[in-house]
Amino acid sequence: MGDSVCVATPMEFREMLRGAALRVTRPRVAVLSAVHAHPHADTDSIIRAVRGHLPKVSHQAVYDSLRVLAAAGLVRRIQPSGSVARYESRTGDNHHHVVCRSCGVIADVDCATGEAPCLTASDDRGFSIDEAEVVYWGLCPGCST
Repeated sequence: MGDSVCVATPMEFREMLRGAALRVTRPRVAVLSAVHAHPHADTDSIIRAVRGHLPKVSHQAVYDSLRVLAAAGLVRRIQPSGSVARYESRTGDNHHHVVCRSCGVIADVDCATGEAPCLTASDDRGFSIDEAEVVYWGLCPGCST
């Protein structure tokens, strides 16, 4: 699956926040909107996107919103090795990522064996596993030519 952008309306973002028992604030709505519009964006990119709607929003308000939204499961924080933290709105489906070693572009890839089998480790060591993180590394089509 590619990185299709399906941006909800501000009303839907407010409902997502309420559904997660979070207080609805303008920065949270703007951050949620930015993450939905810019899959795998880093914090600086999200701040720039949010400031397009809320010019005076502070860095701290964006950082706090990202932390709260990630804790509530409304966004997912990923950080491939050697990369800054990035955020995406595709959550709860145990998908994985492919990262270009040259330009750093990140794309979503579905689990090769279905949704849940990735959660079955060969030896779980007694852990109750609820998430698997797989990162494929290589060169994107643009960098491999």
